[in-house]
Amino acid sequence: MDLLNTLVDKGLRRELPTREEALAVLATSDDELLDVVAAAGKVRRQWFGRRVKLNYLVNLKSGLCPEDCSYCSQRLGSKAEILKYTWLKPEEASQAAAAGVAGGAKRVCLVASGRGPTDRDVDRVGKTIEAIKEQNEGVEVCACLGLLSDGQAERLRDAGADAYNHNLNTSEATYGAITKTHTYADRVDTVQKAHAAGLSACSGLIAGMGETDEDLVDVVFSLRELDADSVPVNFLIPFEGTPLAKEWNLTPQRCLRILAMARFVCPDVEVRLAGGREVHLRSLQPLALHVVNSIFLGDYLTSEGQAGQADLDMIADAGFEVEGAGTSTLPAHRSDAAAAVAATGGCGSNGGAPVCGSGASTGDDTPAAGCGSACGGCSGHGHADAAPVPAQAEAGEVRPELVAVRRRGAGTDIAPNA
Repeated sequence: MDLLNTLVDKGLRRELPTREEALAVLATSDDELLDVVAAAGKVRRQWFGRRVKLNYLVNLKSGLCPEDCSYCSQRLGSKAEILKYTWLKPEEASQAAAAGVAGGAKRVCLVASGRGPTDRDVDRVGKTIEAIKEQNEGVEVCACLGLLSDGQAERLRDAGADAYNHNLNTSEATYGAITKTHTYADRVDTVQKAHAAGLSACSGLIAGMGETDEDLVDVVFSLRELDADSVPVNFLIPFEGTPLAKEWNLTPQRCLRILAMARFVCPDVEVRLAGGREVHLRSLQPLALHVVNSIFLGDYLTSEGQAGQADLDMIADAGFEVEGAGTSTLPAHRSDAAAAVAATGGCGSNGGAPVCGSGASTGDDTPAAGCGSACGGCSGHGHADAAPVPAQAEAGEVRPELVAVRRRGAGTDIAPNA
């Protein structure tokens, strides 16, 4: 179809689609789904080949967040029966990270609940980063600690952090409907602080919160404008005990269309399949690998994912390969520019930075504001042993049996799943 040919051509040139074209992807029919995936796959292979980057979450501090994010199981007033614990010691976090690295993870994502870190928290996380990098040579570390104050991004960079995650989650127009204790502008400011400090910016969205197609396009266009290197796409898992507990609005087909739209808008960035993939994509997860180039391995922050070995088998069976530590995730035109920014200690301002995928040369679950569903964990996740589900479920059908609260890994006595 002409639309998909146009989008492929634009993606190969790193040219921004029109809003109308992005909306048209979301409006395609199920009969056209494989064509949409194939078109997005051409763009994905152009910039990332058949590599899949593995990321691993370590929840440094779980629950008891003062923010009121409606999607989050760690929010103020949440009745979700999740794990609650204070800061892990650096050696505990390093041990947890090692499980993910042993499973093939290239990046470790350190997440902590809360509005944002104190200076003491930044020092604590710095020691944790040091412990992880001492034990795991070459591993990337992404911090996800909430809203940043002036100077904190620079301190995290100096401590060895490679990236910072803070999701926009939804469009600016609807943000106030899901969170009252901070603003959309607060989130944008934190992403810009991280970018300006020379950290790789990781920022994404949560789909399935009752948003419109226009909201989805708005937030993805905003992420392109922010020039995020990594865009995690989370699919809401409605935790019992949260305000969005009955928001079951996604089908596997819609999830694939959302991922494809994100790929077309940000063709040369790391599009990451994050929280909710097992629950909402289910048996169609391998198809998503033709669109995304990054996933999380194992469990999430407050929910359990499928077994790490099952992820590795899925990648191999679909004809993809795990990205090695010595391989640059981003295409050369982006990684070279990012390295230049990091070498100068930051760009000072992201305001004039070329947008992701632009023709010009251009330079990741979540405790409320803490990680803003940051890497997809807080929104929940299915368990490999969950009850069998039909291949096709009706949108809006409540499926609480698909949500398995995390009981293993960091902060528990049970070995991590990786």
